Parts: sequence; C-alpha cells; structure tokens
Amino acid sequence: MVHATKGIVLRTVKYGDTSIITTIYTELFGIQSYMVKGVRQSSKTSAGKASFFQPAAMLDMEVYHNELKQLQFIKEYQWAYLYEKVLFDVVRNTVAQFVIELLQHSLKQPEANPELFYLIEDTLKQLDKGNDTLTGNLPLYFTLHLGSELGFQFNGTYSEQTPVLDLQEGMFIADKPTHPYYLEGNHAKITSELSGLQFYNDLEGISLNRTIRRELLQAYQTYLSLHISDFGEMRSFEILQEILA
Repeated sequence: MVHATKGIVLRTVKYGDTSIITTIYTELFGIQSYMVKGVRQSSKTSAGKASFFQPAAMLDMEVYHNELKQLQFIKEYQWAYLYEKVLFDVVRNTVAQFVIELLQHSLKQPEANPELFYLIEDTLKQLDKGNDTLTGNLPLYFTLHLGSELGFQFNGTYSEQTPVLDLQEGMFIADKPTHPYYLEGNHAKITSELSGLQFYNDLEGISLNRTIRRELLQAYQTYLSLHISDFGEMRSFEILQEILA
C-alpha cells in the first residue's frame, strides 16, 4: 500500500553501483530504511537526485510500506522544505549535523512519534531562519526537548529550595546527590529556563558564553546517556564545541 508521509533524512549509504539505502525519520512510521534505485547514475534523469537524501533533508514522499519488511521503497519524493542557510553556512550546518547525529544515537525503536517529528522539523526550520544567538542556543534547547519527547522530562524547576538538578533522577532537588551527575547554581537555573521555553524565538533573548554552552551541552549529553542504553560517543560534539561562539 502507498502512503504519503513527510520524512527527515538521518543517514544514507551507497548500495551497489547506482543505488542508495537511506534511513529516514518519517511522520507516519517513525524510523524506516528505504532502498532508492538509480539515483547515483550519471544520466540526465538521475542528475542531482542523490542530493535529496543528504542528512537533514526534509522530504514529501509517497512510500510503499509493509510492516513485515525491514527495507521499504519510495515511489515519489520531492523537497518538503528548501534550506536557505543550513546547507551553506558552516555553523548552521554543523548544528544540523549535531541534531541528526543526536537522533541517530537516541532513537532505538521504529515506532512513530508525530510530536517528535514536528519538534525535529521545527528545529531545523528555525535553525535555517534564526539569528546567531538562536543558532548557538539551539543545540541546548533541542537536546533538552528531545529528552522530554522520549519520556524523561525534568521534574520540578530551579528555586532557592531546589537549586540542584539531579541528572540521574531527572529532578530538581534541595541538596547535592552522592553521585557526580548533577548541575547546580547558574547551570541548573539556565537549564530550568531552557526547559520551560515554548517558543524558539525566546532563545534569542538568552545570552550565554562559549564556556557555559560547552559545559551545559556536555551535561545534557550525559543526561541522555544515563537514560538511553548504548548511547555511545558523538563525533559532532567536539566540532560543534569549536565553532560555537
């Protein structure tokens, strides 16, 4: 049966001489793998088609879907959104690759999650449109909200009574825990603020220096790794740390 769905490309590998296998996070079916034949041929009809399947590309697709098969097929595809800056701006492109790699490490099940799909879609669009401050804060915002969509949202908020964020338990508490996985003081306060934001534009009003961003992003990755089995090491993390002001 043919279904119409949006999709965000997570990974693409070459298959044979002319084809690819691409992993796409779809609105209807969650993570799916598709074989796309002939897109690497040097003919006029195939020229440029492989560019549709670069990581972070957003597509409108008609797909064949069989729940009994691990490899599906795409009938038709076209751009769902054309980037203006992400593919050409080094900083924005690095943030986009961080988002995609974070998803690769975090998404372990194929089930659909439309709210998560919309979070990813909106994040990449805002990355394309937002100013430099939004771009710098976006990895922090997305990492926190990804955790919420995956089912481990922080409980409570920062206050004088609860100034410590226990990353292992996922909650704001009064005193430091006995383990080393926690944030306190300004770092806990900023995290509480970022977790409560509902609109991307609000990120433009949060001024953070490079050191704070680096420390928070490291802590948020630790948080995900504590709650996601086999999370692994992210290659884009060090690159992102170098280019963000």
